[in-house]
Amino acid sequence: MQTPSLSARDQDLIWHPYTQMQTAPAPVGIVRGQGALLFDENNNSYIDATSSWWVNIHGHAHPHIAQQLAAQALQLEHCIFAGYTHPPAVNLAERLLKILPDNQRRVFYSDNGSTAIEVALKMAIQYWDNKGTRKHKILAFKNAYHGDTFGAMSVSGRSVFTRVFDDLLFDVHFLDVPTAENISQIITAIAALQPEDIAAFVFEPLLQGSGGMIMYDATAFEQLLQYCSSRHILLIADEVMTGFGRTGKNFAMEYVQTKPDIICLSKGLTGGTMALGVTTSTAAVYEAFLSSDKLKTLFHGHSFTANPLACTAALASMDLFIDPACATNRQRIHEKHIAFLSELQQWAVIKNARLLGTILAFEIITTNADGYTNSLADQLHRFFREKRIMLRPLGNTLYILPPYCITNEQLDQVYNSIRELVSIL
Repeated sequence: MQTPSLSARDQDLIWHPYTQMQTAPAPVGIVRGQGALLFDENNNSYIDATSSWWVNIHGHAHPHIAQQLAAQALQLEHCIFAGYTHPPAVNLAERLLKILPDNQRRVFYSDNGSTAIEVALKMAIQYWDNKGTRKHKILAFKNAYHGDTFGAMSVSGRSVFTRVFDDLLFDVHFLDVPTAENISQIITAIAALQPEDIAAFVFEPLLQGSGGMIMYDATAFEQLLQYCSSRHILLIADEVMTGFGRTGKNFAMEYVQTKPDIICLSKGLTGGTMALGVTTSTAAVYEAFLSSDKLKTLFHGHSFTANPLACTAALASMDLFIDPACATNRQRIHEKHIAFLSELQQWAVIKNARLLGTILAFEIITTNADGYTNSLADQLHRFFREKRIMLRPLGNTLYILPPYCITNEQLDQVYNSIRELVSIL
């Protein structure tokens, strides 16, 4: 009797994320990875051109991360983090604060990007409450995506991700992303909201990921940040996706002068090896919670807060990230993308081709509205899966966001698959 495939066994049991299970094709069973490649149960290789949902920055099964993780597993796998601490958590906090904006002073650990955002929102709102000021209004961008937990959904743009739950989400004032043309109107709109009542502004700096890889202007963004800061609105930078080199700099906030009060990190933090979230804050935010009154405590935590294995994976990932070879690879990818970008801009079926750091994105023109529900997505996904290239479109938006170890030859395979797609559209 033949053993059922991994894919067939999966279909009998598992409910996949962001997937209409009735119509979706059977999932590909992946059994191992190496560098920018993933291998299925028949040993077919797939180029991971989107870094497995943007988390993998150094490649799969990286030996340095694996070796460090294995050694830590034999030393300490987990420890309660209330009243106790351990070397990986302390070491990681020390190293992170050295590369983050120099106003960041404290590190709060959680489990993933959504929880990092939840922590940041609770910090911001309770910060004002602890200081005796009631400020509950939040600013965010239209088309934002900050996660799928309820607080994170509340500060995300209303979309297919939030549709069923919109009535249950707290009110947020949504702004257009800033441009040279609209920045004055955005600031006027904030002024009309009575800025003294606004607790925080949460944003994905310079790049909105799930909203469609929307890239926006750093100069106008700086004006917006300066205005908010001058009105004592806490700034929460969601660097979950943009952090660790994706935009060309270590962190997207390095493109502007104004420093955030709170920063959220995840995804590339561990090199894509394990789930880990971090929320950092300034000394001022942290000190607002210091009191003999226990009601001013930040009552938030997770069972796996600061898990030693996850912190160890992050430390190993940082070893690789600060190696000059990592910056060299990022620049190499950027230059390859520049050459392909000029080609994309010549094709009639392509619009809005754009580039930021190692991220190249564009829309395929269709008769349907742009966006996540564009029916072209399923066709595109099937096409690239047959080419054994992992490109998961956001509706009719295609993007390439590879691990930094991807080779020039592998990038050329990705580009060639897009050329083939365009030739049949």
